[in-house]
Amino acid sequence: MTATLVVFDLDGTMIDTAPDLIESLNHTIAARDLEPVSFDDLTHLVGQGARVMIRRAFDLRGYPLSDQEVDPLFDRFIDHYKAHMPGLSRPFAGLEASLDRLERDGCRVAVCTNKAEQLAVPLLRKLGLADRMAVITGGDTFAFRKPDGRHLLETIRLAGGDPAKSILVGDSVNDIQAAHNASVASLGVTFGYSDVPIADLNPTRIISHFDELTVELVQETLAASHRAPFPVTA
Repeated sequence: MTATLVVFDLDGTMIDTAPDLIESLNHTIAARDLEPVSFDDLTHLVGQGARVMIRRAFDLRGYPLSDQEVDPLFDRFIDHYKAHMPGLSRPFAGLEASLDRLERDGCRVAVCTNKAEQLAVPLLRKLGLADRMAVITGGDTFAFRKPDGRHLLETIRLAGGDPAKSILVGDSVNDIQAAHNASVASLGVTFGYSDVPIADLNPTRIISHFDELTVELVQETLAASHRAPFPVTA
């Protein structure tokens, strides 16, 4: 019988990476003498990987980038981020205990993030979490990424899961839309980096702390998603 699969987003869901994303992004845009960004800015910047985050930071400061300008800035970001990993990034409170509970009760866990694999995998490894994941897919693993539902469905497939017995835990519109687009149950967290209230995104269920994430809640979330039609999203 296929085990229940809990798929996590990474930044803003499993791991509080904001301090290090901000530091590396400010290091990157300092190459053009741009004003540093803050956490309030970050909620509008993250979600589609480092390249898009850099573009959005420059747009925010009124300096749109050409395609030719992005690559060297991306390399600057990657070099700085990897050199300081894991920095101040830490699992959100209660995460590891929730993983213990899920695994003890027969669930498997995986990661589906828009962060590049070359950043996501070593970060999780340095935090001692990589070996607990059935699979880790990044924004560059496939030719598509969240909110495209195929990113989630392919992650589930690689993890040996069944979409009908899987949920996605996430903090942002990309996560919840990906779940909707894949017709997979979703669990929204309130403590992440979303620039809109997570309830506005219509996840199947919502938690405000990982202490709430139990196998009973996972099963309740799955049951609720099967009772209600999934929202139609772009």
